[in-house]
Amino acid sequence: MVLLLLAQAVKPPTIDFDEHTYLIKETVKHIDGKIPVIAGSGANSTKEAIFLTNKSKELGADACLLITPYYNKPNQRGMYEHFKAINDNVDIPQILYNVPCRTGVDIDNKTVTELSFLKNIIGIKDATGEIDRIDDLKKNVGKEFLFLSGDDTTFLDYMRHGGKGAISVTANIRPDLMQSICKNMLDQKYEDAKKINKKLVLLHDAMFVESNPIPVKWLLNYLGKINSKIRLPLVSLDEKYHQQLITAYEATL
Repeated sequence: MVLLLLAQAVKPPTIDFDEHTYLIKETVKHIDGKIPVIAGSGANSTKEAIFLTNKSKELGADACLLITPYYNKPNQRGMYEHFKAINDNVDIPQILYNVPCRTGVDIDNKTVTELSFLKNIIGIKDATGEIDRIDDLKKNVGKEFLFLSGDDTTFLDYMRHGGKGAISVTANIRPDLMQSICKNMLDQKYEDAKKINKKLVLLHDAMFVESNPIPVKWLLNYLGKINSKIRLPLVSLDEKYHQQLITAYEATL
């Protein structure tokens, strides 16, 4: 299986609970079993994360993605207990999500290894861009463990070191190319995957000229896929980046 893609990365900070659960419900309905649905149900409150994870299960999600608790910055023991509580309370496959540049905390490999022995924790989305982490984890995790990249600029190397796919920003624009790269990598056709990825290098970078999801939403609107609305405190992409995104997209054609 090519593990790309349907993921709602985290609980979006500008939507409320009703909107969040509505989006999961409609996604599951639209996908209709064609591919796995990974619902973002993480939160910095353990009680909230348990609620959202349970609701995701009730709505038919296949798995949940759990962000490390942001802002309150728990230590490693606190993060272990947080994820263990979700594991113990909701029987659904759960994927850890580590993105310290946005959360302010970094779940270390020792904690991930300990969590890997729990029943429902099946993998990790690693957005650190540090490829050596997967090499260490592969030797120590407690069972078959799913390694997914959350960093488009390094995901090819991550897969070369044993990753099974990506939860990607770029894939919102060119899902076809990202899927083709992942399939080639799983088929051990690295040179073919590398060749395709060269078309996406500019786009990978362009997706982060401002805070995600500002650039990807602007480009999707430019391509006629979504409307131009974005909720405060995020605002529309600065005009000085418009041509950069257009050029990056055209390089993929």
